[in-house]
Amino acid sequence: MRIELRNDSVLLDGYVNAVGRDSRPIITVRGKCVEQIEPRAFERALKRAENIELLLDHDKNKRLGSTKEGNLKLKEDNIGLRAICTVTDPEVIEKARKNELRGWSFGMYVKEDTIEERSEGIPRRCVSELELFEVSIIDTRMNPCYVGTSIEQRAEEEIIKEQRGEEFQATTENLETKNYEKYEKRLKAL
Repeated sequence: MRIELRNDSVLLDGYVNAVGRDSRPIITVRGKCVEQIEPRAFERALKRAENIELLLDHDKNKRLGSTKEGNLKLKEDNIGLRAICTVTDPEVIEKARKNELRGWSFGMYVKEDTIEERSEGIPRRCVSELELFEVSIIDTRMNPCYVGTSIEQRAEEEIIKEQRGEEFQATTENLETKNYEKYEKRLKAL
């Protein structure tokens, strides 16, 4: 997730889920398993959804916006479910400043799935149809179920920190006004 701090908002741009990748072991109504969302499942869910909310840590009391309000754009591409949003909530802005945002998660109702038995002992649940009702920004109080979510901190003359699973890479970048305009264009294009 790219995080760009501004005076009174933060722009978040990243992948909520990389399709075709296993989650960490989770507990579902079918028992303990790893989970995988099949390609195009999000695309179909987005076409059906009237509105998808943006929350902090799946907390309905920490509502940050929605697709209907226009500050959250969602699209599935060849990698997975991508989100671009602008958040004006002071708590989220402060967490971004303190590098306390860890990744993304999502809330869904499973409509169709299959279970694959695996030699590792934990079955794999493959979700082919779902109803998506929310995406959440995850802070340090929670761990995303999917290790493919990432955090990248971007601010003027700051170190960019990027985490993907257990990997870590640091670089430096100076952001100019034209970069903000580039992300605003991305938000409008989705």
